[in-house]
Amino acid sequence: MRNIDYFDRSATLYPDRTVLVADGRDISYAEMQGLTHRVAGAMLAQGLAHQEAVAVMSPNHPAVLTAMLSLWRANAAWIPVNTRNALPDNIAYLTYVRASWLFYHSHYSADALEVARQVPTIHTLICLDQSDAGNPSLDEFMLPEGSPLVPDLGDPTGNGEELAAIIATGGTTGPAKGVRVLNRSWGTMLETIGNVMAVEGTPVFLATAPLTHAAGPFTMAGIAMGGTVVVLPAFDADEVMEAIVKYKVTHTFLPPTAVYTMLAHPRVRDCDYSSLRYFLLAGSACAPEKLRQMVEVFGPCMCQSYGQTEFHLVATWLSPEVVAAAAAGDHPERLASCGQQSYSCRVELMDDDGNILPTGEVGEIVGRGGIVGGGYFELPEVSEETWAHGWHHTGDVGRRDEHGFYYIVDRKKDMIVTGGFNVFCTEVEAAVTELPGILECAAIGIPDEKWGEAVTALVVIDPATAPSVEAIIAHAKERLGSVKAPKHVFIKDALPRTAVGKFDKKTMRAEFWGGLDRAVN
Repeated sequence: MRNIDYFDRSATLYPDRTVLVADGRDISYAEMQGLTHRVAGAMLAQGLAHQEAVAVMSPNHPAVLTAMLSLWRANAAWIPVNTRNALPDNIAYLTYVRASWLFYHSHYSADALEVARQVPTIHTLICLDQSDAGNPSLDEFMLPEGSPLVPDLGDPTGNGEELAAIIATGGTTGPAKGVRVLNRSWGTMLETIGNVMAVEGTPVFLATAPLTHAAGPFTMAGIAMGGTVVVLPAFDADEVMEAIVKYKVTHTFLPPTAVYTMLAHPRVRDCDYSSLRYFLLAGSACAPEKLRQMVEVFGPCMCQSYGQTEFHLVATWLSPEVVAAAAAGDHPERLASCGQQSYSCRVELMDDDGNILPTGEVGEIVGRGGIVGGGYFELPEVSEETWAHGWHHTGDVGRRDEHGFYYIVDRKKDMIVTGGFNVFCTEVEAAVTELPGILECAAIGIPDEKWGEAVTALVVIDPATAPSVEAIIAHAKERLGSVKAPKHVFIKDALPRTAVGKFDKKTMRAEFWGGLDRAVN
C-alpha cells in the first residue's frame, strides 16, 4: 500500500466526512481527493519524474496536507523541511537529497528563494498560500476542476520498497542523514498506530506539533483510520485546551516538554478532557512524576511510544491502561518505561559484540521488522554499520524487565564515566525532576581532575518553589547514591535544544569542554 492508498480507502468509505479542520475551514474527504488529483495532475503535466524528491517547507497550514497527499499521488518522495533548522543546514540537506520541487509558505519566502538559488537541483517553486516572487500559488498551479483524474500509478516494485519519503535525522553529531522511508515501512507504521489507538466512531486527531516532524505521520495515521484532523499553526497551551473541548478530540500527540507547559497553565484543570482516548507522548523521555500528574489532569488517556526516524514511531507501546494503572500504584515503575515491543517489530538488547542480552541486563536497543526503514539515502557504509548483525541499532541504551517492558537509560554517547563508573544521564534527570519547582533538567559530564568527568545538572527552575542547589544535590544523593548524584548544579534560564526539540547536549558540553581536545575523559 502506498500512502495515498490509505487516504483513498478512507475517501471511498467516508466521502462526506471532514478530513481536515484548519484556518477556519472544513474540507471533506471527497473535496480533498479532488484537490490532490488536480495538484498531482499539474505536477505530472510539468514533467515530474517517478520518485522525484519534492520538498515542503511551511508552518502548519491546511495546504501542507494537500501538497503531501498530492505528491504521493504522483509517486514522488516527500522531503519535509524542518523550519526550525538553520537555513544553511536545510540547504545542505536539500542539496544532498537532490530536491527538485519546493512547496513553501509565504512566511518562508526569503528562505525559499535562497534555497532555489543555492540548491542546484531545484527547478520548480510553488507557494502554498499566495502567489509570491513570480511563483504561482497552489490554487493557481493546480489543474482546473473537471480535469482528468490521475491514473493509479501503483508501486512498480510490487512489494512496497519504493520511497514514501526521505526524512532527515536530527543531525546532532554531524550533517543530517536522510532516512529512506519506504511505502512498506510507512504503511506498517500506520497500521500499527491504527491497531494500538483504535476507537469506536470517528477519531478526531489534533495536530499542533510540526507536520514536518512526528506530527506528520501521526496525522496520516488519523487519515488512514478515516478520522478528522484538526491542525493548529503551532503549539499554544490555550489553543490546545480549547480545541480539545471544541472538537471533542480523541487523539493528540505532543512531546513531554509541551505537556509540561500545559501542566503549569493556571486553567489546565478547568477544561473537559473526557473525549480524549489517546494523549500520546513521544520524542523524548517523560519524567515519571510528571506523567503521574498528567493522568490526574487529563485522565486515563496518557500513553507513550518509542521509535526513531529510522524505526518509525511505534517500536514500543505503553498503553493508556498500563499508564493509568501505574499512576494508581500498580507497578508504578512502569511510568518510567517506554512500553513493550509493538506487534510489527521485534525489539531486543544487544552487547557490543552482537550478542542478544537476557532480561535485566543493560545493552543497546536493537530492532527489526516492518516499521524499520530502508537505510540512509546514498550512505551505504553508514547504513551497513547501523544494521550490524542483522538488526537496526538505535544508539539508545536500555533494559527490559521480566514482563517485557523496556526502560531507556541513556543514549550511548551521553553516558558519563566518573571515577570509572558509568552513569546514565536519564537516571540523574529523573531524580532531580522529582523535586517541586524543577521545570527541566539535563545531566552532562564536565571535566574534573579527580573524577575524570563530574556529573553535572543543568536545571531550569520556578524561583518561587524551587529548592536550593544544596537541597537538589542532597536529594539526588539520597535517591541515587554519591557516585551518580550531581557534583555541580547550574541554574539556567533555558536549556538549548536541537531543531527537533531534543536537548542539545553537544552545545551544553561545549560550555565546559570547549578549550579541550576531546569532550570525554
